[in-house]
Amino acid sequence: MDVAGKVAVVTGGARIGQAVAQALARRGCALALTYRASRDAAEAAAVAARAAGVRAQVFRADVTEEHDIVSVMAEAEAALGRLDVLVNLASTYVRTPIEASTARTFSEAMDANARSAWLCAIHAAPAMRRAGGGRVVNVSDWLPVSGRPRYRDYTPYYASKAAVTAVTEALALELAPDILVNAIAPGPILAPPGTTPDEDAAVRKATPLGRWGGAEEVAKAVLFLIETDFVTGESIRVDGGRHLA
Repeated sequence: MDVAGKVAVVTGGARIGQAVAQALARRGCALALTYRASRDAAEAAAVAARAAGVRAQVFRADVTEEHDIVSVMAEAEAALGRLDVLVNLASTYVRTPIEASTARTFSEAMDANARSAWLCAIHAAPAMRRAGGGRVVNVSDWLPVSGRPRYRDYTPYYASKAAVTAVTEALALELAPDILVNAIAPGPILAPPGTTPDEDAAVRKATPLGRWGGAEEVAKAVLFLIETDFVTGESIRVDGGRHLA
């Protein structure tokens, strides 16, 4: 798919979302940007997109709420004329020790990471088909894609990202042949807030490419999965070889 002249919905306006939005805008793709709390980041991405010469709209939406998703997809199609691409970046990353775990903490992780991606895709699909087809890109994680629950205290997160992979594969089958569905599985892309120098050094040492990737590397992978015409149901690790260590 050539994204020039197309319209993409990008959920999650902060950090990686800004890089993906900028990459799409530079290729002539109009944007519908959603946010729940990071309004400033979404607005900044919209301003940058307009400066690149494409239309951009910002919508507040909680992607764990189905009615918000239905409204965003309808409003985006009405405002921008079509809907061709969905990039599901909105997610949570929460440390949850077993001692503090409850049914609610597990459900919250599943809702924010897996259920939201599924809901966004099924409610975007009709508009994509009206436009002649589309692309969905989800975000999993290098650990479940590699079958490695390496770190303690992240069971709900790990399970939810494994579910994203399953959702991606199932939707790829359900929505074929006119909508392709794939996922990115990031590794060390951006250092989490509060990362200590020792933690930073340990990540670099454990990553064969010896560094954090940066948001632009995810944006490059997203573009590949949008532009390809013969890859679907895949989860591509963007982890600097971290899964090999």
